[in-house]
Amino acid sequence: MPEHLELQQLVINDSSSRNYRRILRGWTCPYIGLIFATISSLFFSLCSVIVKHCVTINPVELASFRFIGVMLPAIPIALYTNEPFYPKGQRIILTLRCFIGSTGLLLSFYAFRHMPLADASVIIFSTPVFVAIFARLFLKEPCGLFNVITVIVTLIGVVLITRPSFLFSDGVESLLDEDLIDSTYSSNIWGPVSALSATLFGANAYVLLRALKSVHFAVIMSNFGAFGLVYSIIIAVWLGGLCWPICGTERLLVVALAVFSFFGQILLTLALKLEQAGPVSICRSCDIVFAFVWQVIFFKERLNGYSIIGAVLVTFSVIWTGVRKWLISLPRESTIRKRMRFVILE
Repeated sequence: MPEHLELQQLVINDSSSRNYRRILRGWTCPYIGLIFATISSLFFSLCSVIVKHCVTINPVELASFRFIGVMLPAIPIALYTNEPFYPKGQRIILTLRCFIGSTGLLLSFYAFRHMPLADASVIIFSTPVFVAIFARLFLKEPCGLFNVITVIVTLIGVVLITRPSFLFSDGVESLLDEDLIDSTYSSNIWGPVSALSATLFGANAYVLLRALKSVHFAVIMSNFGAFGLVYSIIIAVWLGGLCWPICGTERLLVVALAVFSFFGQILLTLALKLEQAGPVSICRSCDIVFAFVWQVIFFKERLNGYSIIGAVLVTFSVIWTGVRKWLISLPRESTIRKRMRFVILE
């Protein structure tokens, strides 16, 4: 999702981080980092379930609780490291990153509300694949054969999920068919448009994060959470959707949304202290699997064959991207890298 920071930005390379890594590995299994990443995916996917379930609460208002969950773990870390909260020379890019990231998160919440949960999750989670396009345009980074293939495969997957009527025959149900869309959805194009827009905003947020490599991750997260909180509250007031939930259950759910966001972000950060970004990004793709499970269990929504095939294609692209990133991080003389050079497309 767009609220997920680029994984490498969460890695801390100071001596305290290395000591912490040794301590954790001293009393846990060697795969604890990957376990943390998977549990993080579970928490983030449950946040999506809450957004979809709380139909009486404006998605923008729900997003404010998500921003609180992102901000809370970041502020103490930034204070502990004595990092400036708004560093000079990076303020414009940092503010732009906060705006684009916050907008992407709001759009993703709207998509979760107005689309099948699994379909929205698959589209939004394809964000890393599109980063190469914007990195090429704005950062002049190379865009090779691998990037072209993953983008094409991902786009095919997205088309199979949305199934636009102008590409498919009348016998194929489109995601916008009124018979397929539940009464809680809007029978218009705005759900898929929001999901695709969230993907594009998220990809640009990744590019801006690459431009903020010198800024501590806690500073980025605390600014993102604080900016998003104020931003979402202003929009909620403007839309007339800012109100305290009237139902006791929904009040508990919005609190759970902030708590799940908090633990999801903390576990993701811990995972990246213990493991490389590539393997962690692969575990993070469990979001898609969880989304399909929750869609069947909680919302009794039927699974479409085209959506399943599209989800497999998108998941393949995301996993391939993660594996390739991990292999590239290995030394060129590494046996594993040599044996799997076909994955890197060197």
